[in-house]
This record gives sequence, C-alpha cells and structure tokens, in this order.
Amino acid sequence: QVQLVESGGGLVQAGGSLRLSCAGSGRTFSRNAMGWFRQAPGKEREFVAAISWGGGITYYGDSVKGRFTVSRDNAENTVYLQMNSLKPEDTAVYYCAADRRTAATMSRGPGGMDYWGKGTLVTVSS
Repeated sequence: QVQLVESGGGLVQAGGSLRLSCAGSGRTFSRNAMGWFRQAPGKEREFVAAISWGGGITYYGDSVKGRFTVSRDNAENTVYLQMNSLKPEDTAVYYCAADRRTAATMSRGPGGMDYWGKGTLVTVSS
C-alpha cells in the first residue's frame, strides 16, 4: 500500500511560482513511477508530469513543458512539482499518483493508476 498526501497549493499571481510536494508512505514508494495530474472545474483530469522510480526519466504534458519540473527524493519518500511562469489556465486541483507501471504509461493519461492523493488546489490569478 502507498498513501499519498499533497501540499503546497495556494493562490499565486500569473507569472509566479509554486512548489508542490507529495509525501508518500509505504515501503514500495521508491519502486513506483510517480506522476502529477490536474483537474480544472468542468474539465477532465489531465496529465501534467511523471517521473520514473529512479528519477532518471521524466515526461511532461505539452502545456507545461519548459515551465514545470518534476523531481523525487526516494530517501524522503517525496515527489515534487516545481511550477514556474504560472498562467491562469494552470488553475486546477493537482493530484499526485503512484503506479507500478512506467512513467511513460502514466504520461498517456490518468486511467488505471494504483494510488491517488486527495489533491491540492492551485489558483493562478490574472
């Protein structure tokens, strides 16, 4: 079992930055690919970023490439999402996910993830 708790969301002006954290519990944390997804009001949940269990491979959604960076610290059972140059369209609930499949699989969409956090709200004002 892996339990995930996100933190770091909040209100920020356009152009600003936030860093989200996802703290995981469970002995198998380091063996899971980790991902970030987001869901805006009235929209489907979409892929944001994913990182392999070793941290050496990352994937990003087209809308966040060059602005967001995903990283992980397996010693601390934590995955991070550094978000820079935020835009109002980045406003959403951000969810952390863990999966025993690959980061590449996570990048194809939110279906079938093994574990989800409860989410943290990011609001970007214009």
